[in-house]
Amino acid sequence: MQVYLPIAEISVGIPILLGLGTLVGILSGMFGVGGGFILTPLLFMIGVPPAVAVGTQGNLIVASSFSGMLAHLKRKTVDYRMGLVLLGGGLVGSAMGVQLFKLLNELGQVDLLVNLSYVFLLGIIGALMLIEAINAYRRRNDTDYKPAPRKHHSWVHGWPVKMKFRTSKLYISAIPPFGIGVIVGVLSAIMGVGGGFLMLPAMIYILGMPTKVVVGTSLFQITFMSSFTTVMHAIENQTVDMVLGTILLLGGVIGAQIGTRIGAKLNADTLRILLSLLVLAISIKLAFGLVLVPDEFYGLFK
Repeated sequence: MQVYLPIAEISVGIPILLGLGTLVGILSGMFGVGGGFILTPLLFMIGVPPAVAVGTQGNLIVASSFSGMLAHLKRKTVDYRMGLVLLGGGLVGSAMGVQLFKLLNELGQVDLLVNLSYVFLLGIIGALMLIEAINAYRRRNDTDYKPAPRKHHSWVHGWPVKMKFRTSKLYISAIPPFGIGVIVGVLSAIMGVGGGFLMLPAMIYILGMPTKVVVGTSLFQITFMSSFTTVMHAIENQTVDMVLGTILLLGGVIGAQIGTRIGAKLNADTLRILLSLLVLAISIKLAFGLVLVPDEFYGLFK
């Protein structure tokens, strides 16, 4: 059964789209990631134009992030003040990213930018994740290993414009979290990702936030920033395909429930190794797609 995607201007099988949404939902439930950095390259592979893939899959990120945020609100593990500072930077970065996306789209270079961004970013992140996962697996089996004490103060504590973040029990400058928000906002607009896979380690290792409030605060920021980014793409670039987004969302809701159950049964180190290998595989596939000779040398362009 085929469905026509009016913005993408292609016909795709409904089972394929439901399958992709379900797959990303499973991965999201298993690994605790939004899945945007996996879904967008997969949409490239089935023929969805990169501009439409980036603009549309934000719907799935918003839905999954909002659902997760509600759970953390009940547990009171959201630092609202930190979330608002991150969100302020995210909105600024998102607006900048959308304008850059629009400019490159008009120049006909946006597809190349998105693909290159994914190749380099996924390659680096996948390699780092794999190294960390392997080291964690070795440490777990090393009875003599003792974790080093974690530093509570870092270079960010010496910056001006300090604020109290009571939930996180921090008194640090607002500049670093605002800057992190800007970077994540730009990436969200250009690559169609929620940014959690970059924000979470930055919040833990740079800002020094407690782990128990990191995920909820990140989801708070991502929910509103991704909503803003999706609306901006719809207005500025007309690249949001609601038919595509709705079908992906249905699959994602189903997959998230399945992934949560699977993740509860697997070892955490094994999960991280599997995720890193998946990220590396997608990066390599996109890289080959950029350098291999295409089957057809000619095409129609608007």
